[in-house]
Amino acid sequence: MSKKMISLAMALAFVVSTAAVSFAADCTVTAVDGNKVTVDCGGAVSTVEGSAKVGDKVNVKDGKIEAKKKKKAIEGC
Repeated sequence: MSKKMISLAMALAFVVSTAAVSFAADCTVTAVDGNKVTVDCGGAVSTVEGSAKVGDKVNVKDGKIEAKKKKKAIEGC
């Protein structure tokens, strides 16, 4: 019985963690007013806190802006 409960809890924890990652929205900044930034997330416009420039691609998580991580350049021969 306890093995089933532990495996169920582990599966539930995995589902919750992947769902939290998917809620980070990919948005474009449309307007900036001090610390308030207006973003367009696929048709849904909202105002969040943070600092960014108009036209920047940002991630919105919990009402705050997270800058997109730039990919490292791949060195060639």
